Amino acid sequence: MAERVSRLSTEKAVVIFTTSQCPMCHTVSSLFYELGVCAAVHELDKDPRGREMESELARRLGRAPPVPAVFIGGKLVGSTDKIMSLHLAGKLVPMLKGAGAIWL
Repeated sequence: MAERVSRLSTEKAVVIFTTSQCPMCHTVSSLFYELGVCAAVHELDKDPRGREMESELARRLGRAPPVPAVFIGGKLVGSTDKIMSLHLAGKLVPMLKGAGAIWL
């Protein structure tokens, strides 16, 4: 399953693993949308192998639940707390530009 998560995490400049009923997942996805990012979003509860991917993401993040799990430029950045901290510190947009997720 680690290989599948690694493959999916590099399909776009920003990849977000979520569940459909997670309010923080919606918040993080909305932030990227507002920033002009066209992220790949994978809803684990709608994927037949979602439970296995959820376990792999929990292992990588060191916490459960592991969603939202955000990858930028193929690298695991973290969950809501890390994304919001980067955004408030003015570091998220430069990271997105560096990954080619936004241009302006």
